[in-house]
Amino acid sequence: MKLLVATSQTQGERANDFNHCVDGELLWIAPCCGDGESSPDSECGCGRSFGGLNSHLGTTTALVAELPGFTYPDYAEALRSSLAAQGWPSEAADEVATGLLAFAFGWEVGTVLERRCDLFVERLATAPPG
Repeated sequence: MKLLVATSQTQGERANDFNHCVDGELLWIAPCCGDGESSPDSECGCGRSFGGLNSHLGTTTALVAELPGFTYPDYAEALRSSLAAQGWPSEAADEVATGLLAFAFGWEVGTVLERRCDLFVERLATAPPG
């Protein structure tokens, strides 16, 4: 099963990067607030971040990872629990899980992603000078 997990890979490529998640933590794509929709570079950061299911914190980089043995019911329950703990409607977990699985399916395992509101692109590391 391909899912999004937190990664510190390519952190620092943008001056306003942040990673308050643990590498490997399951992620979801939370809706943006008004400021985040206006500009992904807004102070709140929601327009450029992915949310950690366990920490409830954010990161600007996500890794597409294959998690063998992890099942859809496991994923839906992780989302349900996290959504409820954060004040989101837990009954949305199945819809969110289905959407995130479809999203991850379109990317190669090992791809690092960044978010710019509703635009998601592969994050490439800059080569060092010389």
